[in-house]
Amino acid sequence: MSNFKGLVVIVIVVTIFYLSQVAAEEDECLETSCREGGPVIRFPFRLKDRQPCRCGYPGFDLFCTKHNHTLLELPFSVNLFVKRIDYKNQMIHLQEPAMCLPRHLQNLNLSSSPFHFNQPYQHGFTFFNCTSVNEYVLNISCLGSPGYKVYAVLSDTNMAYIPSFSSCTKMYDISPVPYDVFDENNDLVLNWWEPFCSDCADHKQKCRLKSDTTSPLKTECYGNLETRKGETQTQLIAVSVLCFLIPVVVIAIICYIYRANKAERENQVRIERFLEDYKALKPIRYCYADIKRITNNFKDKLGEGAYGTVFKGKLCHGITVAVKILNFSKGNGDEFINEVGTIGRIHHVNVVRLVGYCADGFRRALVYEFLPNESLEKFIFSKDRNKHVLGWEKLLKIALGVAKGIEYLHQGCEQRILHFDIKPQNVLLDYNFNPKISDFGLAKLCSKDRSAVTMTAARGTMGYVAPEVFSRNFGNVSCKSDVYSFGMLLLEMVGGRKNTDEKVKNGSGIYFPEWIYNHLNKGEELRICIGGEEGDAEIAKRVAIVGLWCIQWHPVNRPSMKTVIQMLERDNLRIPPNPFSSNRSYTSSQIMNQKSSEQELAATLKHKYQI
Repeated sequence: MSNFKGLVVIVIVVTIFYLSQVAAEEDECLETSCREGGPVIRFPFRLKDRQPCRCGYPGFDLFCTKHNHTLLELPFSVNLFVKRIDYKNQMIHLQEPAMCLPRHLQNLNLSSSPFHFNQPYQHGFTFFNCTSVNEYVLNISCLGSPGYKVYAVLSDTNMAYIPSFSSCTKMYDISPVPYDVFDENNDLVLNWWEPFCSDCADHKQKCRLKSDTTSPLKTECYGNLETRKGETQTQLIAVSVLCFLIPVVVIAIICYIYRANKAERENQVRIERFLEDYKALKPIRYCYADIKRITNNFKDKLGEGAYGTVFKGKLCHGITVAVKILNFSKGNGDEFINEVGTIGRIHHVNVVRLVGYCADGFRRALVYEFLPNESLEKFIFSKDRNKHVLGWEKLLKIALGVAKGIEYLHQGCEQRILHFDIKPQNVLLDYNFNPKISDFGLAKLCSKDRSAVTMTAARGTMGYVAPEVFSRNFGNVSCKSDVYSFGMLLLEMVGGRKNTDEKVKNGSGIYFPEWIYNHLNKGEELRICIGGEEGDAEIAKRVAIVGLWCIQWHPVNRPSMKTVIQMLERDNLRIPPNPFSSNRSYTSSQIMNQKSSEQELAATLKHKYQI
């Protein structure tokens, strides 16, 4: 009987919670405005800081000023009053607060926003300041002052035909705009792209973003486009009743839990722990405002790469994170999709953890766990390696950790993950110098029952990319391509130098991995000094031999990552066949017969491996 009462209480709580959520959802995205008679605000627009993110589409955020004007913020820092919004024709009428729109044209750039000019013809202009001009040109009176006038001239105008402009000073150029923007009595009229909500309007329903949307953004229809009379009042009454009932039910739950037996309490604790662990493993979606708060307005910059800039940040509970702001001008979003789609679904001690992400219109960011010792590259390419904390025991531990991380990507996940960019820069070290593989921007998912993957173009970093990635004449692209990159990383750890751009001291110009192979094959010591501990030479030899096995020219001759781990854990390894002899069986003509997109890369291989 006691269990039955407890079950009834839980059902009541769940029902009330569900009803409160429904009532809140119906109310949170109602039409609103900054003042009576002001522009009506509904999807795709929303009032930022007053309505949830899902009530509007990214890039359509509006603000209410202290005088209750409706404000739109355009890139970059161009703030304009909203005079009218025409939802049917998707047009928004804007005004400059001081009736001087030209003062913002230097910063106005609509390429990264959802808005565009509704006039088909635009022109670039150059602004000049002058004391006087005789010719008839466009005078920007609101920017001038007594004895100082500002004129706008078409950017492609030959200034030799305007002699009086020789005494003028050029101020700046602006992006193409319509002529109408210079008319002080006209509104600035912009159109916006349809955010895929036309079906909702056809069915007289409202529109909003789905709450579980990741990327790309998706919308859903709900409710009625025209709120029925008394609907809002009914919702308020329902919420008031719920606010009364919830405390009563909470007290009943507390009493029930108190009377429950020990086994039931233990089950509850175990369930709560499981839910908390699951929450920690699931990446969180942040708004761009959250990203700015986490990074303290991008105050502490950690580094910068081709696809973005990394900043140090701190979550609200004090945990330090690294936030990568992706460049919206680079690529088409593939790196972001790859990163969230691969690293977001896995958790391994040797793979960097994705804490969360941001996909707020054109703004994209990735939030990772913070690793204070930066990348492996910082340590293995140091000029004075004896003074560094990394000895051969730690280097071997790092090599094993990276190998286990790659093996997990290949065999431990539901789908096989090929990284395609294994290199020292993408191996990060935590407080205890435990390695974690990062940067999954070039990763590719494939089924475990497939031995090869299809690729339309080469991917990776020169010096670490397997030959078959450049040209299929050398074999199929597979998980063995990551094995090759890992082998190159091992040889760089042994030599403390980049394999692609460093030469040995004698200046012979011999390829460094081949130099290692020749010495090992002749039974000579490598004479590479990273420390003076006993056994260091044997560890260096072991790591070098495993690296040479991994860079065998043909993929079929390379070991799997599981075998690589076993090899790194034992001594007395057999030296592999020479990986620098079989490649010469391929002729230059075979390489140059590949598709034109591969010709440059194949030529690089020809030079590098002396084919």
